[in-house]
Amino acid sequence: MAMRIIIANNERRISAKDIDYIRRLIRQNPTWNRTGLSRKLCQSWQWYSPNGRPRDMTCRTLLLKLERQGQIVLPPPLRSPNNHLRNRRIPNILHSSDPIHDELDQLIPLQIINVCEHPFYRDLFKCLLNRYHYIGYQGSPGETLWYLIVDRYQRPLACLLFAAAAWKIAPRDQFIGWDATIRRQHLIFVTNNTRFLILPWVDVNCLASHILSKVAKQIQCDWIRRYNHPIYLLETFVDQRFQGTSYKAANWIKVGQTSGRTRQDRNHRIQAPVKDIYLYPLSKTFRQDLSP
Repeated sequence: MAMRIIIANNERRISAKDIDYIRRLIRQNPTWNRTGLSRKLCQSWQWYSPNGRPRDMTCRTLLLKLERQGQIVLPPPLRSPNNHLRNRRIPNILHSSDPIHDELDQLIPLQIINVCEHPFYRDLFKCLLNRYHYIGYQGSPGETLWYLIVDRYQRPLACLLFAAAAWKIAPRDQFIGWDATIRRQHLIFVTNNTRFLILPWVDVNCLASHILSKVAKQIQCDWIRRYNHPIYLLETFVDQRFQGTSYKAANWIKVGQTSGRTRQDRNHRIQAPVKDIYLYPLSKTFRQDLSP
């Protein structure tokens, strides 16, 4: 019997034959580590992203889920996964925290730095997000874009992280007109703004909505250049402790609330905060673009 496993915005059906194949690879290649195993599986299954790259990290997440279910026994990890080591990998980058209380006109034009294309800013981005965002930074699987926003004087103002869309959200799916089959085929064309941080020493009227508007104009081209396919819709979840003012001002559409469940909740036992759902279509034809 096939099992359905969901990782990021990818769904994979794993059969008993697939599990036997994984076990055989592990048994016949005792010197392989987990990376070697996942790369071989991507090759065997022809599991590639639209830009032709193996879905290596997604495959490794799948293997971990199978191990937790008792289906396989993986080679030991090369590094300890404990929180101490994970946190240690996020560097502490020196940066100014001098207050910025200027008018927006004094800071523009803003520069939207695609951190994926400028690795020089990667450590600073991780440091700022991990230290100052209320959720922090734990990494993100699947296709992602990281944006660091700086002003005309090259002072960091904000960080945005876009990652895999939520697998299933009833208000969003109804707004688009998706059923389960169409969603499964087209979810890759939606991305989730999982983090938006205005740095705590920055207090500038209309800055957040201005940033959201500029990013919405740029992200389509950046996504195509990096992943070789477009996106047609942005989504985000706003904790109810916040009012979503900047998203409203940038013309994002509130379509409902989350159900208070997580992606891993299969038995309705995991409680999660209810959040407001906001969407931003990138074109007037987004419903046609997201449907067959």
